[in-house]
Amino acid sequence: MRTELFDYDLPPDLIAQQPAATREGSRLLVMDCESGEIAHRRFPDLADYLREGDCLVFNASRVRRARLRGRKQEGGGGVELLLLGPDADGTWRTLARPARRLRPGTLISFGDDEIEAEVVEKGERGELRVRLRPGDLAAVEAAVERLGEMPLPPYIRERPHDPGRYQTVFARETGSAAAPTAGLHFELSTLSRLEEKGVRLAFLRLEVGLDTFRPVSEEEVEDHRIHSEEMCLEGETCEAINEARREGGRIIAVGTTVVRALESAADGEEVRPFTGATDLFIIPGFSFSVVDCLLTNFHMPRSSLLMLVCAFAGREEVLRAYRQAVEERYRFLSFGDACYFDFPQGRRER
Repeated sequence: MRTELFDYDLPPDLIAQQPAATREGSRLLVMDCESGEIAHRRFPDLADYLREGDCLVFNASRVRRARLRGRKQEGGGGVELLLLGPDADGTWRTLARPARRLRPGTLISFGDDEIEAEVVEKGERGELRVRLRPGDLAAVEAAVERLGEMPLPPYIRERPHDPGRYQTVFARETGSAAAPTAGLHFELSTLSRLEEKGVRLAFLRLEVGLDTFRPVSEEEVEDHRIHSEEMCLEGETCEAINEARREGGRIIAVGTTVVRALESAADGEEVRPFTGATDLFIIPGFSFSVVDCLLTNFHMPRSSLLMLVCAFAGREEVLRAYRQAVEERYRFLSFGDACYFDFPQGRRER
């Protein structure tokens, strides 16, 4: 399958540089995937498309303040590290800038030597594996929270007026290098209103990596490999999702990360507890087992995220919706507007 099939014209001025004035202040494009009709609404109107018994599933992973600015201990040159996550052997996967002169054995200090990084291994495209001191994970996380900056996607060139807007209101355990952006539109009051309507809420964690920002560079989609990401789907969440399914409710994924997590944990038409890594790459032709409807933001051309959405709702239909969004001057990407792909009777063939 040719990667160019997932291209579209995205005017640079439609890439949102700041969030809307309020979390619920974004627009909402709604596509009825059964009729093909498109409606242009506001985000609070999402409630009009949900009904009692439906289950909204969110990614509650918290974004790590993962961008660290420090200096080499020998020579004093400035270094910027972006922490992607720890591995089982105690080392951390990172992106570095500049990476060219950072050889194995190089020591880098951050803050008043609160954190020290030793380069263990050098990879491609600025990737480094480092060992951080103090070695205790909890101590490292606390120091990173004090010293680090919120990592923003490369297409956002302005610092947000309120950095907290790049964090969902329900974020829990720290682990992501990027926000699960579909969840940024929800206020706590939004969740309360939906619960009052009889909509179930369920939460899982998938630690979003930076691969989410990278366009697919291979000419053939099938040649692309996405990085694995850690996820945790606990028994209580599985019970809520499976009970909603058994009682006729729809499973609505809030974001592409939730789709990947749920489909990774699929056991027939239900889900089972799952803790570990997933590298599930969803492209057209994928057979969905769990997810019925999808709320998401607008994604980059040629990205694995756009391919997932096309797999879910149909490539031609999704690109038609994107063309309308461009014509209607929707705001795109992380701080942009939302779109809802609705299957009123459920996505899966019963």
